[in-house]
Formats: sequence, structure tokens, C-alpha cells
Amino acid sequence: MEPKKNPKVDLTKRSALFLQLGLILVLFVTWQAIEWKTYDRSNVDIGQVDLDELEEEEIPITQNLNTPPPPPPPPPAPEIIDVVEDEEEVVEDVLESTETNQEEEIVEVEEVEDVEEEEEISDVPFAVIENVPVFPGCEKESGNNAKKKCMSDKIKKFVNRKFNTELGSELGLTGVNRIYVRFKIDKNGDIVGVQARGPHARLEKEAARVIKMLPKMTPGKQRGKAVGVLYSLPVVFQVQD
Repeated sequence: MEPKKNPKVDLTKRSALFLQLGLILVLFVTWQAIEWKTYDRSNVDIGQVDLDELEEEEIPITQNLNTPPPPPPPPPAPEIIDVVEDEEEVVEDVLESTETNQEEEIVEVEEVEDVEEEEEISDVPFAVIENVPVFPGCEKESGNNAKKKCMSDKIKKFVNRKFNTELGSELGLTGVNRIYVRFKIDKNGDIVGVQARGPHARLEKEAARVIKMLPKMTPGKQRGKAVGVLYSLPVVFQVQD
């Protein structure tokens, strides 16, 4: 009796293929089992609306008031125009021509010269005056500095000769006493604006009296014009004990 199978056929050739197909099938079934989901029927929304749960909306009742429209504005009053008869005669002004005739006399206009206002120079201190005031007896001195020195020396000699030095002992003063005097030699050469400051009112008065006795001087000049010159003089005297 002959066997049904061919002895040359090797059945193990496709065993690896069958094994892979089996593993794939098992993995597919396992994956489907894991992904399988079930739902509770009570939680499923079937899309129905419960009308009993809706609250009834209260609609406010409004009353329609039939308000009559406002009355129209009254018509404007007609303007009353009074017609006035013009009985007065209007006199027209005749404009005369401003053109000149050759026969008319021509008036010549004189030219007005510009008058320069004199510059007023304020008082100048004795130390910076351009032309110093000249004390009587200093006219022969040459130069501004020489005249300044001559004037200062003569004023000091005049004050020492006229000042009452006995006032110091009468007032009970001792030692060295200083009186500061300030005055102005004005544009006319006169002594004005005498001011004195010292340790006692009587000394100030005596110093002012002596300065006012100074003789009239030739006024000082600044830029060629006579000006007031300010002069300061310290009067110093010592009371003998």
C-alpha cells in the first residue's frame, strides 16, 4: 500500500509564517478587548427637553398714555413800518481840491534842527575824577595828582586850625578820637551835603561846622563838564590826659 503524503514534502518550511500570523491575530484580539467600552444607559442624553423645569417669565404690563402733542408756536407779529416823509433838505458838503495852482504863493517850511540833550553826569568820587577841583592857592600846581595833593593838604590844615579841640576834655573823652566827614563840591564849587559820624553828637556838629566854612573852589570836571565831586575826610585828634 502506498503512502498518501509525499515523503519529499517538508512541512516545517511555513511553520514560522503560521506562528507570525497567530501572534498577530492574538494581539489584535487583545487590543480590541482593551479598547472595548461600555456606557451606562442612565447617563446617555437622548436629546429630550423637560418643559416643566422652565420658569415662567413675568411680562410687565405697560400702559400706553395718549399724550397730546404740544400746541404750535404763535405766529410772529407783523412788523409795522412807519413811512416818514423826508421834508428836510440835505446840504451836501462840497469837497475842495487840494491841488495847488501855479499862481498861489508857496510857503517854505523851515528845517527843524535836532537839539541834542546834554548828558547829565552823576557825582564822581574824588579819587577817580578826571579834572580835580582846585582849592584856592593850588592853581599853579601842574598835573591832576599835584592838585589833588595840594587840595588835601590845605583842607587838613584848614580843619586843624578851625576845629575846637577843647571839646574832647569838656565831653570827658580820652585818647584818640576819629570823626568821619563826607561832603560834596557841587558844579558851582560850593560845599554841600555835609555828613559827619563820630563818638559824640557835639563832635559831629563841630566837624560839620568847620567843613561848611571851606572856601569856594573851582569845580571838578568829567569829560569836559562840571560835575559834583564826593570827598571823604577823617578828622583825628587826641585828647591830652
